[in-house]
Amino acid sequence: MSMLSGTSLTEQLVTALLAKPVQQEDRLRACYHLLDWLGCVAAGSPSEVAGIYRSLLASESGSSTALWQGQSSFDTALAYNAALGNVLEMDDVHRRSILHPGPVVIPAALAVAEQQSASLEQLLDAIIIGYEVTIRIGSAIGRSHYRFFHNTSSCGAFGAAMAAGLLWQLTPAQLVAALGNAGSRTGGLWQMRHEGVHTKQWHNAEAAKSGVAASRLAKAGMTGPVAILEGPQGLFAAMSDDAVPERVLDDQPHWLLHDCTFKPWPACRHAHPALDVVSSVLAEHAVTTAEVQHILIETYQDALTFCDKPMPVTAAEARFSIQHAVAARMIWGEPELWHYQPAHLAEPAVAALRQRIRLQVADDLEQGYPMHFGARCQLTLIDGRTLTYQLDDTLGDPERPLSTEQLVAKARRLFAVAGLSKSCIDDLTSLGWAKTSELSTLFGLLQQEPCHD
Repeated sequence: MSMLSGTSLTEQLVTALLAKPVQQEDRLRACYHLLDWLGCVAAGSPSEVAGIYRSLLASESGSSTALWQGQSSFDTALAYNAALGNVLEMDDVHRRSILHPGPVVIPAALAVAEQQSASLEQLLDAIIIGYEVTIRIGSAIGRSHYRFFHNTSSCGAFGAAMAAGLLWQLTPAQLVAALGNAGSRTGGLWQMRHEGVHTKQWHNAEAAKSGVAASRLAKAGMTGPVAILEGPQGLFAAMSDDAVPERVLDDQPHWLLHDCTFKPWPACRHAHPALDVVSSVLAEHAVTTAEVQHILIETYQDALTFCDKPMPVTAAEARFSIQHAVAARMIWGEPELWHYQPAHLAEPAVAALRQRIRLQVADDLEQGYPMHFGARCQLTLIDGRTLTYQLDDTLGDPERPLSTEQLVAKARRLFAVAGLSKSCIDDLTSLGWAKTSELSTLFGLLQQEPCHD
């Protein structure tokens, strides 16, 4: 793609993406992103915030599917599904744009696909192109935006609008209007990170809803600003001081969902590099916690900004604590969901080890970020030895991808947390639903049984 004078970025982006072919290998990749997101929603269903959104489902009637909860109104079912995808911090992530496309784009696409009785191929194509829009805008908006704004919410609304618009078969001009209006209302401030609140889930739900609403209204004839990205009072001018607008139109040989990361562990992705590098040390050296004098984790600045929490109290704080992630890994082994539950945070052994973990920014790792999420570990033992290890990319990244077997195993664990039957789990993870053009098989599995209260 190349920037054309007299034509806005969104107009050029829509034209280019509509002309780009989608291959079966792209749709298969989208199936795994859909499966991964479904697992995240299912495992998030016992959470407190899920209960809050569930309380709204009962007061609404309709024919839209709230996952494993029955039918409700379109907007309420969409909000429930979109709120749960990142509760456990296991959702997919794109590094350069520093956002999670799945929790916003997929529920938006799924809701409209059900309403429109779309085919599986139409759903998957909407997911692929919705990811593309989200990632391209996120990559262009710059790191200054990330200092204050939740990229998943602010950039995800564009992807939700694009995905919904494709399923509603909007014209190119209507798609541009939908993107313009989605962008005109987008946002999501990070202040919620400093308080024990549910706002992150609200961000995702509202981003999905606003993107879908923008496309629904564009279909009805509502116009929107075509220069919402690069205009003098548009997104980049208002919400960034280091945006690179031309990245919206970067030439890419493949669809960008292939560049996304699948997360293996239930913690903020910024904690994963430290988890991974410590795991690498332990794989080569038989070390007990009693032998450890202290641990130095060197990584990039955003990892400390988001995950420097030596004394987490809640499960949410623990998932954003490098200190807890590393201590729990050393004491209990391979990360599990229960490692982050409040009952285990104050256990004397893990609390004591957290105090022996120090975090520090490393210039070389900071320079590689966000294209690479790296970390270096210096584990000093009481006998004076120092064990050092460095990883520039983390398990699940495109350079070190999870295998299909690992992706399926993750999904099975997450579905089991929700109490789904073995037969339902088998049917979901075998991807039998992906072998038919009809979505009825998939929705039958998503309506099959309720989750735990």
